Amino acid sequence: MFLHDKHGRRISDLRISITDRCNYRCVYCRSGSDGPQFPEMPIADYLRMASIFVGLGITKVRLTGGEPLLRKGLVEMVHEIAQMRTVEGTPLDIAITTNGHLLADMAQPLADAGLSRVTVSMDAVDPERFARITRVANGYEKVLAGVRAAQGAGLDPVKINCVLLRGFNDDQIAAFGRFAREEGVVVRFIEFMPLEEDRVWSPEIVVTLDEILRRMAEFMPLREIGHTGSETARRYVFEDGIGEIGIIAPVSHPFCGHCSRVRLTSDGKIRTCLFSVREHDLAALMEAGASDDELAEFIREVVDQKEARHHIGEPGFIPASRTMVHIGG
Repeated sequence: MFLHDKHGRRISDLRISITDRCNYRCVYCRSGSDGPQFPEMPIADYLRMASIFVGLGITKVRLTGGEPLLRKGLVEMVHEIAQMRTVEGTPLDIAITTNGHLLADMAQPLADAGLSRVTVSMDAVDPERFARITRVANGYEKVLAGVRAAQGAGLDPVKINCVLLRGFNDDQIAAFGRFAREEGVVVRFIEFMPLEEDRVWSPEIVVTLDEILRRMAEFMPLREIGHTGSETARRYVFEDGIGEIGIIAPVSHPFCGHCSRVRLTSDGKIRTCLFSVREHDLAALMEAGASDDELAEFIREVVDQKEARHHIGEPGFIPASRTMVHIGG
């Protein structure tokens, strides 16, 4: 009944990119010159695919991009997904990853539609630094308003994702610690992965989990708290219990052995790993008139072949066939 791969991992988390458009041009992600490269499917097609995945045991659906809040019909899409039920009959966990620029006006409608949680990508807590990273003026104030609107709409806990690059924004570590405590959000640091358009990644740029912990301790020590095996982040709280920090460390502490995720791109391709060099065209099969049962069998066969792990930093590493903005977070 449930989706499993040949390595015995249960696949319970579906990430759907509904656009590769973005209103930011973050310097570690986008080159600044390329717009959307892949088509978007009708919302109804995403919903049909999601329903089939849910029928195979998916319990969590995350909508990503690009910037998903740019997509017309998003609130209605969330509402439709919220009507689906897991194979056990329980509500789905529905989340969105967004840059937060449009979130202030959309947080309450999304919550009313059935959204469970929101994650905001935010790589500095200083307005000037934020503008340099995103190449968008006055974005920081809009994102902060969006974070607070999400809290007001009950989308707690709001998570803030920060990708750290050495010599670029790693001086923001303590500032994010203060931000977590003052704003009541969960800040999650992410080790920089080779998924950017400009292909500038090197091991030297990565700020690792161990280094983040050492540098945060200079602000205030952390203590680790429990997390499930399929969670991507190791979780910590400050010693006085105020403020949570997560660290997602796919480079220095890979968690591939517990991976529960599969991805759909905006043009309907299944990706079994962020670093897949192959994609599997679910949309083409659907357009050819395949039944739901035939699509489900295709999904089972694809998921069974999910990669054992990524090979970041190893000799002969082959970059993913798409960069992050065209895969979905």
